[in-house]
Amino acid sequence: MKIALGCDHGGFEHKNAIKDHLKQSGFEVLDFGIYENVSVDYPDIASKVCQSIQKGECQLGILVCGTGIGMSLAANKFKGIRAAALSEHFSAKYTRLHNNSNVLCLGGRVIGVGTALELVDLFVNTEFEGGRHQTRIDKISEIENK
Repeated sequence: MKIALGCDHGGFEHKNAIKDHLKQSGFEVLDFGIYENVSVDYPDIASKVCQSIQKGECQLGILVCGTGIGMSLAANKFKGIRAAALSEHFSAKYTRLHNNSNVLCLGGRVIGVGTALELVDLFVNTEFEGGRHQTRIDKISEIENK
């Protein structure tokens, strides 16, 4: 599986730790920056990650900013993207299991690196359950297409 990864200045350290962790776990990672800790606008990074998923280059994405909220707001503007800003384990699992989320948004100023890596593991290793949940995803897509 190929995972798109990006951050703004609020998530720089977390992004680098996540990148190393994913590679050590056998995932291919496309890193969309930032590559040095300088101030950037999070929508620019979210755009790159989400477009990579839309094009089929990557199956999942992970975005890190200060809270995860800004990245999720930007990411959810892209057709076909279901981004979730999370800070705890239950939601990291169930956003994949029930919502088939394809972008995880984390807050570098909200959670520590260790927790971030645990949430990443839950997110990338949980498969969508389908069934009755697919009907709900289809309804989200209908709203998106209006």
